[in-house]
Amino acid sequence: MIRFHSLEHVLSYYAKETPDAIALLYEGIADNSDTLVGLTYRELYAQVKDLARQYQQSGKTSLGVLTDGSLSCIENLLAANLAGLQVVMLDAGAPLDRLGEQITGTDVDMLYGEETLKKELQSYLTSGVTEGTDRVIFFTSGTTNAAKAVMLTGKSLCQSAYNGGAMLPLNTDDRLLCILPLAHVFGFVCGLLWGLTSGATVALGRGPRHFMDDCRFFQPTVLSAVPTLLEFLVKHKLINPELHLVLVGAGDCPAEILDAAKESGLRVSFGYGLTETSSGVAISVGEDPYAMEICPDNTITLADDGEILIQAPTCSMQGYYKHPKDTDAVLIDGVLHTGDLGRFDEDGRLHVTGRKKEILVLSDGTKIFLPEYEALLK
Repeated sequence: MIRFHSLEHVLSYYAKETPDAIALLYEGIADNSDTLVGLTYRELYAQVKDLARQYQQSGKTSLGVLTDGSLSCIENLLAANLAGLQVVMLDAGAPLDRLGEQITGTDVDMLYGEETLKKELQSYLTSGVTEGTDRVIFFTSGTTNAAKAVMLTGKSLCQSAYNGGAMLPLNTDDRLLCILPLAHVFGFVCGLLWGLTSGATVALGRGPRHFMDDCRFFQPTVLSAVPTLLEFLVKHKLINPELHLVLVGAGDCPAEILDAAKESGLRVSFGYGLTETSSGVAISVGEDPYAMEICPDNTITLADDGEILIQAPTCSMQGYYKHPKDTDAVLIDGVLHTGDLGRFDEDGRLHVTGRKKEILVLSDGTKIFLPEYEALLK
């Protein structure tokens, strides 16, 4: 594995070392029939550099990317990063008022995305930022008020992809299906960068309307999925014969889903991470998908109450954008207080057991783990 120090480093390295290898695979239209089109690493780097020059000449400083998972979307966000702009990852499917607040709150002065949506959001644009080199902002999941703008960098995202590749290596023959939203750090790192930093091919999924047939169409060997997507694919027998590895993350996955996936002949790994750590910090590599090994460079300890504490010097966020008090509340002396609960087994592997806020403490000191009782009630 190679430790890339920037997104440009990834592109330039493979453009030189394996220039004719396919970097991105996507759907094209020829003679009114679906066909696969491949973009080589050399072509990708050349096109991104051309776009980067345009961004450098634009006079803009902060690009809001209304992500759609397309080739153009990926090229533009990479180009803006190479040009030194701050890149803000936005979910194009979010409500307009939420997008407007996120755009204004992160000082976006330029938008990439579908033209009609861009016009509807023009009034939210600002005068930009004074600095933003290599800064990539993702929003945590949650409601408008709860979602936070997390400042990451191209370097931290590359280091996170290195962690994934060190635990679950890909090779140049692998084909990773990018089917998750790029606006979420798990989708960006594990659906895109994991493949690119390994010199593999990344197949660009065609959106939710094609969940039924993307595996058949692209024939991936590797897939990153959230639990509900994995359940859907397994339940409807949509797994292609070439697929051998699925990385599951971004939420708790019931054992029956993982068991069903393994019965389909898949190797299933489970990943744990946060937006604040540029995605994964622990990944299962053995038979038990819930027993996770700690990724390189990370140190995980448990507080007295079982809270998971993470030191991730290469992958940690710079902070929450313009919210230093919120940053100081969770990032203390370089240690991220996650709010998640966990335990270590006898082999030192991490098991995530819940959230601190899911524990109700009664007046007599009795502690009730809410999900357990909710399951019994259900």
